Amino acid sequence: MFAEAAKKTGPCGMAEFKEKPEAPTEQLDVACGQENLPVGAWPPGAAPAPFQYTPDHVVGPGADIDPTQITFPGCICVKTPCLPGICSCLRHGENYDDNSCLRDIGSGGKYAEPVFECNILCRCSDHCRNRVVQKGLQFHFQVFKTHKKGWGLRTLEFIPKGRFVCEYAGEVLGFSEVQRRIHLQTKSDSNYIIAIREHVYTGQVMETFVDPTYIGNIGRFLNHSCEPNLLMIPVRIDSMVPKLALFAAKDIVPEEELSYDYSGRYLNLTGSEDKERLDNGKLRKPCHCGAKSCTAFLPFDSSLYCPLEKSNISCGNEKEPSMCGSAPSVFPSCKPLTLEVSLFSDKQLAPPSSGRQLASFASA
Repeated sequence: MFAEAAKKTGPCGMAEFKEKPEAPTEQLDVACGQENLPVGAWPPGAAPAPFQYTPDHVVGPGADIDPTQITFPGCICVKTPCLPGICSCLRHGENYDDNSCLRDIGSGGKYAEPVFECNILCRCSDHCRNRVVQKGLQFHFQVFKTHKKGWGLRTLEFIPKGRFVCEYAGEVLGFSEVQRRIHLQTKSDSNYIIAIREHVYTGQVMETFVDPTYIGNIGRFLNHSCEPNLLMIPVRIDSMVPKLALFAAKDIVPEEELSYDYSGRYLNLTGSEDKERLDNGKLRKPCHCGAKSCTAFLPFDSSLYCPLEKSNISCGNEKEPSMCGSAPSVFPSCKPLTLEVSLFSDKQLAPPSSGRQLASFASA
C-alpha cells in the first residue's frame, strides 16, 4: 500500500505529488520536458525555487513587439546551400562552421556581431548549417547548489569552443515595467533582468529587456564570472526580438560551471573598466567567482534605476551607463547588465500582421 501522498510545488510552478517515505522513482527535470534533453538538479532531493519554465522568450508587460511574431522573410535557397552572397540570411558571411561552431569567436573585436539564422519561412532544409540556436539544447546540463552563489548551472559533458550552449530566455519587458520590478526588490532578492543595447550605424540604440525571474529557462541559473567560459550573442531567427544565445568562449570540460560576464564586456576585454563599483559610498554585491582577475563586485547598470516618474526618458542609451537615478540603499540587483553590440545589417524586415512597419537597417 502506498504511503500518504504529500502535495509539493515543483520548479515548474505546478503542483506535484510525492509519495512518502519512498524516494521518487524519476529524477527531477528542471526543464519540465520542454527541452531536447532533461536538466537534472544536485544534490538529490533538492530543487530550485518554483518558476514557470519556457524554452523561448514570451511577451511581457510593456513589450512593443511579441517575440513569437514572425517578422522576417525567408531565403529562397533550394538548389544551392545557404552561402554568403546568395542567401539573404547571410549578408555578412557565414555564422557557423561545419561543426556548428560560431565563427570568429575570440577574434578580439571591440563589439560582438549579431547573427541572423535561417527561419521558418526559409526554403532551405532543416539540415542547413545556418540553423543552430533554433535547435535547442545539445548537451546535458545540471542545475546545482553552489557554496556562495546560490544555484548555478554546469555541463555534464565536454563542450567545444564556439558551440551553442543555451539561451537566456524569459519575459520581454518594456522599460517602465523593468523599473517597476527593480524598485520592488529588496536587498535579499536576486535580479535576473538583462538589458541588451544594440548600437545601429545611424546612432540609434535598440534596447531589449528580458526577465526570467518568474518565466524563464535554464539560463537564469548562470552565474557571473570575471573570467567567463560563455559569450552572449544576439541571434535573430523569426523575430526582430533577439534570442540571447550563449556560446562556449573556450573548451569546457565536464562538471565545469557555466558562466558569463554580467557586464556584457566582449570576452572580458582588458580596458573595460567598471566605473560604478561604488555609489554614494555604499558597496555593491560582492563577486564570488574566484577568478584571478576578479573585480570584487558584481557589475551594475545604474541606468535601470531611473526615477519611475521619468521612465519615458531614454536615460540608458549612453555608451557608458549614467547615474540618472538613485538606486536602493543596498543594491538588490545581481543580474542587470548591458551588452553592447554593433548592429550592421541590411536584412529587410517584413511588416508584422498588425500592419505596423518595422524599421529596415542598411549596411553602412
